[in-house]
Order: sequence, then C-alpha cells, then structure tokens
Amino acid sequence: MGWSGTQNAAYAALGLCAGAGLATPALAQEEDTQFWVYTVGKTDLGKDTSLTVDFTARWREERRGDEQQTARFTILHDVAPENKSAAKIGVRIGGGGGVFETEGGRTELRPHQEIDLSYGRVSARTRIEQRFFDGAERMELRVRQLVRYTQPFGDDVKLAVDGEYLGLAQTRERDSSRARNQWRARAILSAKVSDRLSLGGGYMAIYTPREGRPDRLAHVPEAYITVRF
Repeated sequence: MGWSGTQNAAYAALGLCAGAGLATPALAQEEDTQFWVYTVGKTDLGKDTSLTVDFTARWREERRGDEQQTARFTILHDVAPENKSAAKIGVRIGGGGGVFETEGGRTELRPHQEIDLSYGRVSARTRIEQRFFDGAERMELRVRQLVRYTQPFGDDVKLAVDGEYLGLAQTRERDSSRARNQWRARAILSAKVSDRLSLGGGYMAIYTPREGRPDRLAHVPEAYITVRF
C-alpha cells in the first residue's frame, strides 16, 4: 500500500478513535468532569536527542481518585529522520519516567519506554508503562497506542486531534476486577505567542468500558503552557 493509502488508513483509524470517544455518552452510564493543566518544557540535548519535561495538575472528583499532581520526563533520540522526498517515515525511540501524587499521599512511580513514528501531519506513538503503586501486590503493566493528526493554520496556530487506546497487560492485583481497557479522544488548539512560548486549550473524552458494571465517561477540559528552553 502506497503512502496515500497509508495516510487514508491513518485518517480513518483516527476518525474511528475520535468518534468512539466523542460518541460514547450514549454508552456510558457514569459521567464526571475533570480539569487538567499542563506545564511543559522542551529542549534539545544534542543534534538528534530531545528532552521533554511536563508537570500537570488534575482536578478530579473524590470518587474518581481525587486531585492529582504529576511530574514526568521523556528523552527521545532520532534514529531515522523523516524524509518526504524519499517517502521515509521518521522514527524516534526513547523513554523516561514520572511521579504521580494523589490527594491523601498515594504515590505512583511510572517509568516508560516508547517509539514514535511521523510522516507529514500524521504521527503515532507506542508507549509501554510500568506502574508501581503504594501497597500494590505487583507492578501494573500498561500499553498505550496513540495516533495523531496535526493541522496548521498559518505559522503560529495548529489544531491537533488524536485517539489513544490504553490496555492493561497486567493488573496491580493478582485477582482483580479492574477495567483493563480505556479509550481517549482529544482535540487541542495551540498558538505560538513567542519564539519560546506556546499556549493552548483542549478537550479530552476518556471512555472506560467495565464488565459487569456501568461504563464510565470522563469529560476533561485542558489547558497547556509550553516553554522551549
């Protein structure tokens, strides 16, 4: 299949992911609203290596885990630069880790590894996370697959739309009824206000199917502050 066919398939997959997330109110029986604020820093560590550091504050209802603060970093290295004239997909590999602190002193440590693919306005990310929770029986293992399309509007404004699947390969409890799958759909509009600063806002729908229990849908308005240093 040529690139045009691959691109169309990516658009279709992304549309299905976004549609699944945005159309889920009819399926979900439990809904809640959250608010997430991201502060992101980006820099280059060398010619082909980048560092991203992000901090988030997540306001959530107590029944959804209460408020949470996070700190995470990711280092990525270009192993195959994108080349449109040669129809070559860009490839980056790397990893990082994070600390997630929830109200009440509950802590999660979360190292991760990932591979990123990009071609033009379409990108994809596969991330594997090892999640260590206070008091858990064992490590929780989660796989995340994201597909994104970015549409620029001039030089300083862009719209990014993505769909992401999150699946648990191993739960933190050996005998667990915890939901193993989650779908996310998100749209982010961002604007570059200076050479180093960008501001953005978005909306994310998080849909969690739960066997034997009502499915869950979270509505998450988001705000972004991104600084390049």
